Amino acid sequence: MDISRPDIKKKKMRRQWLLAGCGVVALALVAFFVTRLKPAAPEVDRATVWTDAVKRGPLLRQVRGPGTLVPREDKIRLIPAETAATVVRIRVLPGAKVDPSTILMDLVDPELQQELLDAQLQLKGAQADYINTRAKVQSDLMDQKASGATVRADYSQAKLQAQTDKSLYDLGVISGLTYSASKGKADELTTRNDLEKERLVLNEKAIETQLAVQQTKVDQAKALLALKQRQLDALSVRAGISGVLVELDHQVGEHVDTGTTLAKVVQPDQLKASLKIAETQARDIQIGQPAEIDTHNGVIEGKVMRIDPGVLNGTVTVDVEIAGALPLGARPDLSVDGTIDLDRMTDVLFVGRPAFGNENSTISLFKLGADGKTAVRVPVKVGRASVNSIQVLEGLQSGDTVILSDMSRWDNTDRIRLN
Repeated sequence: MDISRPDIKKKKMRRQWLLAGCGVVALALVAFFVTRLKPAAPEVDRATVWTDAVKRGPLLRQVRGPGTLVPREDKIRLIPAETAATVVRIRVLPGAKVDPSTILMDLVDPELQQELLDAQLQLKGAQADYINTRAKVQSDLMDQKASGATVRADYSQAKLQAQTDKSLYDLGVISGLTYSASKGKADELTTRNDLEKERLVLNEKAIETQLAVQQTKVDQAKALLALKQRQLDALSVRAGISGVLVELDHQVGEHVDTGTTLAKVVQPDQLKASLKIAETQARDIQIGQPAEIDTHNGVIEGKVMRIDPGVLNGTVTVDVEIAGALPLGARPDLSVDGTIDLDRMTDVLFVGRPAFGNENSTISLFKLGADGKTAVRVPVKVGRASVNSIQVLEGLQSGDTVILSDMSRWDNTDRIRLN
């Protein structure tokens, strides 16, 4: 016969509740610690990142930019049309070597022929007018000189008569009335003689003026004729300098207006590099700084000769004068890459330039651990920058290795693992 033991049943239930409570507490503790755990560091393929070690030593600051080879301003000639004309013949095509007398194309302008004939006739008319005027004024001058000679002769005769009458009057041979009459006539002719001299001088000056006016008309006609002749000669378009014809954009039968550029001739051995430098990097560029131009067929030395004062599309144009001979294949409009040396910094801490980060700022980089398998994000204060390197001011030591690649995918984590 079984005996009921209520106390044992209570102990059993108490033990079950105690075990259940311990289990709940244990689960709560586990959940708490799990929530406190940091997520596992993401893995990054070591072959996909670019790393560099921090170094100490001299740092050559440089800027780089693309550009083209262009002719120097004094080694290029644009040939304009001097009159409105029509292209009737093309003699030379772009790429050909030319000398100053090489005829590039022939133009025709029927109106210019008529204008040239009119200018020739105008010159002949002006020359004839000059000859006629000169003959007339010389004839008038001769008449005036003859009249003046008559007055001078009468003056001399009257002067002698007055002197004779004065002697006779002093001797009492003639009356005072006779002497007064001869003296009055002599005085009158003296005045007329002086007037004729002044008149002759004035007329000679007037003759010079009249001839100068006619000579001006002759000179104007000559200048017009020379202009029309030069315009007619310009219908045979010549290169004007030795070099290479690089542009000839017009076709036979095409009409061109006055001032239209007909051709472009350059001297290909006299080129400069026109570089486009980002405006943020151009502030330290100075005239005379050394530079290197990579033509993709050789590297040539040069120096900065001009800095454009304006900014276009975020870039500043910098012209580099080329020193020495150009490599084979160098020609106008050839694409090049230029590097300009700014200055050399001594005994500085530097590292390769990261994918993102401006100079004189604070950036974040992943620094590799001692095992080389993990990397931790660290803030780095950087200073002056070059093309491939940047100065380190704070946050890194010489010998540290950092990741320079674009790590924007891992902006939300401060630790990564490399595999």
